[in-house]
Amino acid sequence: QVQLVESGGGLVQAGGSLRLSCAASGRTFSSYTIGWFRQAPDKEREFVAAMSWNGGAIYYPDSVKGRFTISRDNAKKTVYLQMNSLKPEDTAVYYCAAKTASSRVGLPSTYDYWGQGTQVTVSS
Repeated sequence: QVQLVESGGGLVQAGGSLRLSCAASGRTFSSYTIGWFRQAPDKEREFVAAMSWNGGAIYYPDSVKGRFTISRDNAKKTVYLQMNSLKPEDTAVYYCAAKTASSRVGLPSTYDYWGQGTQVTVSS
């Protein structure tokens, strides 16, 4: 069992940066694949980034590649999402999620655990 709590969201101007954190509880956190997703109003949940349990594999969609960076500190049971060069279209609720499998990391339905989300608003 893993519980996830996101933090770090807020309001930022276009071109600015934010760092989101996802704090986890559970003894087996280090064995989980962690993903970040976002969901804007009236839109489907969208894949943002994912990292394998040991950090050996990292995935980004083209929409955030080069601007967002996922990292994890297993000792602190925390995953981070550094977001730079933010755009108004990045506005959404951001969620972290965890699962034991390492495949299909961009598919929300494959994740077992979810946080409550944190709002990111980018003004133009």
